[in-house]
Amino acid sequence: MEDVGASCGVTRLILYRHFETKEELYRAILQEVFDRLGEELQAGLAAGPTRGLGARTLLVVAREEPAAFTLLWRHAAREPQFAEYASQFRSVSVDVVRRFIPLRSDNPVIDAWIAESLFGWLVEATLTWLECGDPSLDAEFVERATAGLVGLRSAWS
Repeated sequence: MEDVGASCGVTRLILYRHFETKEELYRAILQEVFDRLGEELQAGLAAGPTRGLGARTLLVVAREEPAAFTLLWRHAAREPQFAEYASQFRSVSVDVVRRFIPLRSDNPVIDAWIAESLFGWLVEATLTWLECGDPSLDAEFVERATAGLVGLRSAWS
């Protein structure tokens, strides 16, 4: 907590006034990222055309809080006390994929695999872009990632 406080410019005492445990802080960070993803998705849906919405939503939130985004999608699932929490977030996210991307394999097992794989691929693509991509090329990332999703879905359907 001391390191977290130092990086935020506050003392450990201030952190403990808001969060009784490290676990509570960790969960609050995960929830914050997930909530922002939902807000950004809703704003994108309200704005009109949805092409690129998934990639754009993930990237906007990832750019806002890269460490928190990485914590949610890369680390939380590997931490025993947060694995179930991360699994629930992923399940909700995969359901969004299923709602917005038509999956028509006529086999529910294959459709479940496609939805999970598409979401996993997009998250990993976003995390990789955060690590090595140039923010000035974010619009190109969104286009290429969207084309990749379309290609994967086409190949697998």
